[in-house]
Amino acid sequence: MLQSIEMKDFMSKDPVIMRVDTPLYDAVHVMLENKITGATVLDEEGHVVGVVSEMDLLRGLEQISYYNEGDGEVRDYMTKEVTVIDQSMNIFDIANKLLELKIRRLPVVENGIFVGQISCRSILQAMKDSMCPHEDNEDDIYE
Repeated sequence: MLQSIEMKDFMSKDPVIMRVDTPLYDAVHVMLENKITGATVLDEEGHVVGVVSEMDLLRGLEQISYYNEGDGEVRDYMTKEVTVIDQSMNIFDIANKLLELKIRRLPVVENGIFVGQISCRSILQAMKDSMCPHEDNEDDIYE
């Protein structure tokens, strides 16, 4: 059942992304404005170089506030070791990877270039849709 579900049908193809040189305060604004908990960080060529989470930004703001160090950029606080997955992976393997790593989303690449992300919520939607009819009020679930 899940082996035949194609990830590209459920991954977010236009998620919020950050650049390494995004100022910390801008990153906080983007996260709050978009109501997201994390974003993939890309270099100029579209390669995944990190992820930045609310916790990373909180750590950065705390450091800046406490030590009065000015501001910083996403590169200063992002998590640099990132697992990426290939667009050809099946939903079942992705679900297992998310569970194994205890994370909520993974960047998706094709030929090393970022093409989207897949999240726990996306996989839940794929599983649910494989067993029950899709409902219109579920269309905006891809984060």
